[in-house]
Amino acid sequence: MKRAVMVMYDSLNRRMLPPYGAENVHAPNFSRLAGHTVLFENCYAGSMPCMPARRELHTGRYNFLHRSWGPLEPFDDSMPELLRQHGVHTHLATDHQHYWEDGGATYHNRYSTYEFFRGQEGDRWKGQVGEPDVPETLNGTTFLSRQDWVNRQHLQDESQHSQTLTFDAGIEFIETNLAEDQWFVQIETFDPHEPFFSYEQYRRLLGVDTEQPVFDWPSYRRVIETPEEVERARGEYLSLLAMCDRSLGRVLDLFDQHGLWDDTMLIVCTDHGFLLGERGWWGKSVQPWFDETIHTPLFVWDPRDRAAGVRRDSLVQTIDIAPTLLDYFTVDAPADLHGLPLSGGRERTGALFGAHGGHVNVTDGRYVYMRACADPSNAPLYNYTLMPTHMRARFSTADLRQATLVDGFGFTKGVPLLRVPGPPVGNPWWHGSLLFDLQTDPQQQNPLHDDELELRLCNLMVQLMRDNDAPAEQYERLGLPAEGQVLTEHLLIGHQWDQVQQALQPSVRQTDLEEDSPLRTLTLTDVLDRCPDLLPGHILAGLEGMRRLNPSAPLLEVFAAHPGVTAEMMLALDAALATRKVS
Repeated sequence: MKRAVMVMYDSLNRRMLPPYGAENVHAPNFSRLAGHTVLFENCYAGSMPCMPARRELHTGRYNFLHRSWGPLEPFDDSMPELLRQHGVHTHLATDHQHYWEDGGATYHNRYSTYEFFRGQEGDRWKGQVGEPDVPETLNGTTFLSRQDWVNRQHLQDESQHSQTLTFDAGIEFIETNLAEDQWFVQIETFDPHEPFFSYEQYRRLLGVDTEQPVFDWPSYRRVIETPEEVERARGEYLSLLAMCDRSLGRVLDLFDQHGLWDDTMLIVCTDHGFLLGERGWWGKSVQPWFDETIHTPLFVWDPRDRAAGVRRDSLVQTIDIAPTLLDYFTVDAPADLHGLPLSGGRERTGALFGAHGGHVNVTDGRYVYMRACADPSNAPLYNYTLMPTHMRARFSTADLRQATLVDGFGFTKGVPLLRVPGPPVGNPWWHGSLLFDLQTDPQQQNPLHDDELELRLCNLMVQLMRDNDAPAEQYERLGLPAEGQVLTEHLLIGHQWDQVQQALQPSVRQTDLEEDSPLRTLTLTDVLDRCPDLLPGHILAGLEGMRRLNPSAPLLEVFAAHPGVTAEMMLALDAALATRKVS
């Protein structure tokens, strides 16, 4: 028999797992898992964040060089669909709510069957016109937060939680099909993605003070909270991780009980990690893809080679999962898959990763080079797509009026594409280009300025970009040659060293300001509409994009997300707003 199970988490930070060296956490089943599997020490995600990562999971090919968040494209080869076409029943059990938004709408129908469970992260699930009861909280206010408090009212027992229901469904599929051959089940939970909502038994286990205000959903920005508040949020994450560990244990019990180790592949993975206050940042996407967010855990049991309790240093990525499953079920991989089967013995010399319009990054397994855009415009930049949808909305008519029809790429099977200007969420220029040696500096605290090393990694990056048919304007945006060798004149770290140092500085903390401080009481909309002249021009240029995301965010939170706004600038702006008496 030949079957496969994949347990996939979202935002699982490898540094919080005991097999990867974590202490003072409760995750015994992850330790148990490591004893049964091959643990990969050098697994990197590729395209970020959630749905770009899932496109890679299906296609075995990078997403981020050509477009941002969106559905599978008509020309994409989908791993679960290819398996289905070759007689393998594929089943998806998930509570990952992005699958039923506009930008995720084509993924689940590639499986033979699927089940969804509702309620995660402000999922538009339960309808309630009246305001929900909200406890005292330090969570940021977004368009999702009100709905999330409505949903939590219906998740008061762990048995009702969508994570539990997801694992219930995955286990039901396995038990129903124990006697059957040729199936693959993907048990995918949104947890431990924020909000870090779990239950009292897990919070007590991790020592979370339940008498303090709730803080289980930090905003994506620099830390403005006290050290005690940071630890509270970390405790909430670890509490939810303990719940994830319990769910994992249920799957391992099933493998033990039914002898599935004999003939069933097991993959346990995630899409990316999460910054929990490390280096003064929360979250992901608004800062470079540091090690905590991109260097991911991966565990694989392959009954063909039966390697268990083994650690491997080979450089692998998310794009390797699709070819691994295709190889396991003896289905030929399409030529467009760039990933490599994890059991094939072939190793890559480098790996790319990033988000559309952000840093383009490369690692050789020891060094990590993060290439920012060459100038503050972060342009040119386009989305190439035939599925013009963002995360939660279709492309607007204003977006599409700027679209042109252009020739496709090598992987689009002769199909032309819409090319649409694609402004990113943030601007990597403010962080500058970064270079780290993970062997001597695993915490990435000391960026390097080494021209010879930067030149070597630039050439590796360009080679991989060319191998992956990167659009011509990506080279222009990054200040790299589309043809020929990278030369010393193309290096950026020296030119951007001031930005690098500035972005490493902490934000103003809430405790540095009075309760009625303008930075704490005014919103970004207040300032952009009434006194934009108080903002430096180079900062003002990037704020309209932030306003689109969260117009009611307090100024302090907005500027904490912008590495170009120093603590000194924040305090000066606070004083100027107070003098102007903006209220």
